[in-house]
Amino acid sequence: MSSSSAAPPAKPPMRDALVAAAFRLFLERGYEQTTVDDIVALAGVGRRSFFRYFPSKEDVVFPDHEGCLADMTAFLAADDPQCEPVRRVCDAARLVLRMYAENPTFSVQRYRLTKQVPGLRAYELSVVWRYERALAEYLRGRYAGRPDGTLRADVIAAAVVAAHNNALRSWLRSDGRSDADETVDHALGYVQDAFGTGPAVPAGPAPGGAPAALFGGPVEHPDDVVVLVSRRDAPLWRVVQEIETAFGRT
Repeated sequence: MSSSSAAPPAKPPMRDALVAAAFRLFLERGYEQTTVDDIVALAGVGRRSFFRYFPSKEDVVFPDHEGCLADMTAFLAADDPQCEPVRRVCDAARLVLRMYAENPTFSVQRYRLTKQVPGLRAYELSVVWRYERALAEYLRGRYAGRPDGTLRADVIAAAVVAAHNNALRSWLRSDGRSDADETVDHALGYVQDAFGTGPAVPAGPAPGGAPAALFGGPVEHPDDVVVLVSRRDAPLWRVVQEIETAFGRT
């Protein structure tokens, strides 16, 4: 008679094991009090294994951004020239949202940790800048040949990142319980309305259930039409200011 025993549970990949060990220690001891030696000891590996995956202790807090940035770059590179560029960069920003939403518990823990450690906040800003640069480089290519092409690209890229991050922080402050997609769609809808030339990305309902309006607030008269006449060479900030004035939001 032969007997069989259940197979032992598979070990997590080394990279995941290091991240799990690091965050367990960060939560128990604090970030500053945890060393790389502490992390590898808990994970049961050597220092060389840690640095094979992460150049520094800061990098273990943000283990997924390199892959997400690569995915975003590939997504933008695979663009159809017929695709409206502002819609494309808004869709690219949603890749970052998806990365956060795949593991809400980890994302919320990282958000709380980053708020407590100034060095991690600075590191996070450098990561955000790399996303913004990728969006701007794509848009510069799409707007090449326009007198305001570089300015337009940089302004739109910054607006996309600002809108996405505002919505993302709102979701993280809810401990990942709110609807991340709805929140980010609503924020990116402002960017699409302000700068896009094609059909707007659905912005979702504004607070209170009213339809969203440009630059926020409910639409008081949904049948009203506002036509703005501006010089072609007018700076974008001036155009935005004139729109806000037309909507009574100065």
